Amino acid sequence: MNVILLLQMAADAAPDRIGLVCDGRRWTYSALYNAAKGAAEVFIASGCSHVALLDESSEAAPIALFGAALAGIPYVPLNYRLADADLGALLDRIKPAYLIGDVDRSNRLSSGHTCATRQEFVAAAEDSAENASGEERDGEGIAAQIFTSGTTAAPKAALLRHANLLGYILGTVEFMSAAEEDAQLVCVPPYHIAGISALLSSIYALRRIVMLPAFDPDQWLHLAEQEQVSNAFLVPTMFARIINRMDETGKQDLPSVKAIAYGGGRMPLELIDRALDLFPNTHFTNAYGLTETSSTVALLTPEDHRTAHKASDPDIKARLASVGKPLPTVELEIRDDEGKVLGAGERGEIYVRGEQVSGEYREKSALDAQGWFPTRDAGYLDADGYLFLAGRADDVIVRGGENISPGEIEDVLATHPAIADSVAIGAPSAEWGEAVAVAIVLKTDQMPPSEDDIKKLIKDRLRSSRVPEQIRFVDELPYNEMGKLLRRVVRLWFEG
Repeated sequence: MNVILLLQMAADAAPDRIGLVCDGRRWTYSALYNAAKGAAEVFIASGCSHVALLDESSEAAPIALFGAALAGIPYVPLNYRLADADLGALLDRIKPAYLIGDVDRSNRLSSGHTCATRQEFVAAAEDSAENASGEERDGEGIAAQIFTSGTTAAPKAALLRHANLLGYILGTVEFMSAAEEDAQLVCVPPYHIAGISALLSSIYALRRIVMLPAFDPDQWLHLAEQEQVSNAFLVPTMFARIINRMDETGKQDLPSVKAIAYGGGRMPLELIDRALDLFPNTHFTNAYGLTETSSTVALLTPEDHRTAHKASDPDIKARLASVGKPLPTVELEIRDDEGKVLGAGERGEIYVRGEQVSGEYREKSALDAQGWFPTRDAGYLDADGYLFLAGRADDVIVRGGENISPGEIEDVLATHPAIADSVAIGAPSAEWGEAVAVAIVLKTDQMPPSEDDIKKLIKDRLRSSRVPEQIRFVDELPYNEMGKLLRRVVRLWFEG
């Protein structure tokens, strides 16, 4: 099976229904499908081995994704925010590619590609659609190749096969389940797995996709109102900016928005609590997943959100900080360093297994002999099966041979009324090898705590080994565009 099936089914079931809105243009499902068929012919004629997108979100993304699928060629969305040297290295790894988007930059950084601007590509796809056969070509079975962030080494090329993506969509989305007026606002970058899964799931549900090329809170609010958007996916930093903008403008509600999913980074409890109060009729979902798992593997459902929000029981209230329970189609375990499966409340590394789980890279597979994928995320399951994240396994602070989770320190700091955000990392220490260091963002409307206050808070709630040796107050913490905290940047602050 091939992901083109999702678009083909939508075009067959509702050919004249609007499937995509972008920059004022409205595409029916039949128009999208025909353009994808034309794109496949363009790709095959070019002799490319990969189809690369180096651009913001636009209609070119779904047309390229499905056109590449029909042609049997991997789709490779590239991070246009990368430095030239890093991007050039990735371009050299996918030669010869048919590249869509920033032609000048591509030609400057790497040779041997066929390049077209967004407008040139879409026009070529539409021109070729009339005589396109629509025949599905055999390939490697790879739908998408997504380069990892490469924070500690050269980026790996994560491979998502058609079977992985279809395993996720068919296992979580009901065909044609959206009403004709329903619309999904897509504002995450096209090179992120959330952007791809939003396209696939919306098309299969026949939910109109409203595309925002680059996130801006004012434009997001304008589009949500103009298109009467019903659904949206946001990362926490985007969500915070939207709520702040609503506060600044006095806007009180988003009446058409029925459901907001969020993920990709840590959601501050204060922010989701505020959102639940601000939007009492909106369904919130926390989605946890990775590129290598074809998006979501665990969900905190709307019912979970409301139950935890109203709960007086502290164990139930705590679930608001979890990412929910694994999907029915996914197996999930917590293991220690020796591979032993841990019980409820025990922290370890998260392992997942299922049809949607790829765990495969162009370089090698990361799956073990039983098909389990080590996520490198640390966490634990509570007694009721709710999954709590505790940062990356690589982020563990090793102080004098004792493993310390940064998450437990950050959770305690979050309870202080004057602390808006914080991060704990391991800083070099002559005595301990590593010692705890924290960077803290303070609220402007509260009395700031002293360093002694912070140390006492952590010592009283945890123990002395968790007390930071270094504390730094900063205006903001470094996050990337998807809301991921850049701990490597924070570590540089404490290297001296």
